[in-house]
Amino acid sequence: MASRQNKNKKKNTRKEESNFTLNPLRMVQNTLQGRMFLTLEFFKRNWLYIVAATVMMLMYISNKYVYQSDMAKLQELKVSLNNARTDYVDASSTYNSRILESQMKHYIDSMGIDLNISKCPPYKLSLNEQ
Repeated sequence: MASRQNKNKKKNTRKEESNFTLNPLRMVQNTLQGRMFLTLEFFKRNWLYIVAATVMMLMYISNKYVYQSDMAKLQELKVSLNNARTDYVDASSTYNSRILESQMKHYIDSMGIDLNISKCPPYKLSLNEQ
């Protein structure tokens, strides 16, 4: 009876050693003893999980690349929008100044006042005390 129990214990310990566990202490112990902890048996049993993890990592990398390229494109569009707004404000102010000038000229002409647009820019007169 005792010999059967010893044989069963030996079989169980061999069976436990052949099964791979994700016990970190056991993995370190196996590594220090010179045994491989990533065996072919491990890859055979977990091939689906390994492939799934690899595909998810590749999807993460591609998603990050798409995100960064979209952010760069968005920055370019923001700069373009600011330039368009500046051009709009410039064109609007030029248009409004021309409209106001022509309306003022029409109003002055209708009142009979003889005023003309000056050809030279205004200048400031100052008193020079020497």
